[in-house]
Amino acid sequence: MAATSEILKPENPNEGWTVVLRRRGKQRRSNLPKIKNLEQQQQQQSQPETWTPMDLETDPKRESKLMQKIHMCMENLNKTEFYRTFLDQIQAPQIIGHFSRVLGSEYKMQMVIYGIGSIESYEPPRLQLSLAILIKRKFDWIGDIEIFDPVISTTEAKVLEALGCHVLSVNEQGRRRALKPTIFFMPHCEAILYDNLLQENWKAEFLTKMVVFGNSFERYEQHVVDFKHSVVGDSVKHVLGSRMFINEVKIETISDDFFRAFHDSSWHFFNLDQKMELQDIQL
Repeated sequence: MAATSEILKPENPNEGWTVVLRRRGKQRRSNLPKIKNLEQQQQQQSQPETWTPMDLETDPKRESKLMQKIHMCMENLNKTEFYRTFLDQIQAPQIIGHFSRVLGSEYKMQMVIYGIGSIESYEPPRLQLSLAILIKRKFDWIGDIEIFDPVISTTEAKVLEALGCHVLSVNEQGRRRALKPTIFFMPHCEAILYDNLLQENWKAEFLTKMVVFGNSFERYEQHVVDFKHSVVGDSVKHVLGSRMFINEVKIETISDDFFRAFHDSSWHFFNLDQKMELQDIQL
């Protein structure tokens, strides 16, 4: 079956970045999310903007139906080999050691979720959200969850808040400075969003306080090298620059049921001395 893609866009074209979700296809499993042209990327360098859902109406029945979908998704995911393998990986001595170094003397590591997409309309976002909530409940060192995507509806926002997540009222465009230990949970976000995040935190004192779960940075590097893709390279300069001091741990999707939601995803830990001076990257 040929691979296709679904691009979730905000109704307002000025809202910033989009989220691309791949349909499973044998011919294009290695593809990375789409990358915008340079003009679009430069427009995304603007300051964060106040955000509210485009739709202002919802109803209790719709909220209840979505909540049931999420609870069912979490219950089903909790029983899978994929989730058991995911937990085993996190609890492996090497990986838990990375998390411990990021935590330092802190007791909690907050989680920021960018680019979750529409949890009401699509299964992959529901799986991604379910995974984030389940690991928060599993590990007491994971703290509060903040979440943002410009496509989130009023119904989705209310359900997310009821699930214990805080929906941000500002589109940070990925530019959150890691002033305290933070997991940035960003499966299948646009390349520019990862680069915005790294650019904002391009000092050792900030990078060592963060963990990124999302598209494989190694794959971005391979894509640039293999295809000599200058547009990709310009989009992910900080991603490529970080490769020299990143420990990347790839996750296993185990089965096709989780391919669309988690393919080519990795944990990224920044292994560098806090006193290290990083070179500025020219954009």
